Amino acid sequence: MYRACKERKGSGNAVEAAGSKKGQKNMKIIMLGAPGAGKGTQAKQIADKYQIPHISTGDIFRANIKNGTELGQKAKQYMDQGLLVPDELTCDLVMDRIQQDDCKNGFVLDGFPRTIPQAEALDAALDKINEKMDYAIDVDVPDENIVSRMSGRRACLNCGATYHVVTIPTKVEGICDRCGSPVVLRDDDKPETVQKRLTVYHDQTQPLIDYYKKQNILKSVDGTQPMEKVFADITAILGA
Repeated sequence: MYRACKERKGSGNAVEAAGSKKGQKNMKIIMLGAPGAGKGTQAKQIADKYQIPHISTGDIFRANIKNGTELGQKAKQYMDQGLLVPDELTCDLVMDRIQQDDCKNGFVLDGFPRTIPQAEALDAALDKINEKMDYAIDVDVPDENIVSRMSGRRACLNCGATYHVVTIPTKVEGICDRCGSPVVLRDDDKPETVQKRLTVYHDQTQPLIDYYKKQNILKSVDGTQPMEKVFADITAILGA
């Protein structure tokens, strides 16, 4: 039986008080979308515009491990063995993060939840502190567009610069503008790898679209538009 993640002890009342100021617009946001849809870029822009934290599970893992927290040490045990961090522990880490002071006006979750059990665990933990998510924003991009986008990416393994053969080409084909090293198509961006990732996304994460639609918090934007237009559509949804 899947257990809901725990709220941080002693912090529920403070969070409830901080998040319930009259007239304050709630900004607890989940970003949804296939890998390569651009949701991470949009999440960062939302965070910058509304001055709320952009929270990714990867960042949470790294921060807790670096700081040697109890949750971080638990996560490290799994990661050192090459294992996935269990949903319950991931949710505990997320709940710990979103109950910190800088999240009192909201936050943007990027990369969590990825599955229905994770979403249910998050909802259950938020319910315990009388909170709930306000928006689930789906950056919708067809699979063929995703494959085209990602297979056009090129990376310099020497300095880390990234390019795209159509939208951000190198000045000299195949050569990094910054350091002169060759640029390559990373394995993660090869069409067959992207297709596998999309298959996993449709199996595990796509059901979240229906989950949040039933909660009446799902909002979809056309992710095939220019990045600036996608962001304008998102800010129109958020009402500011």
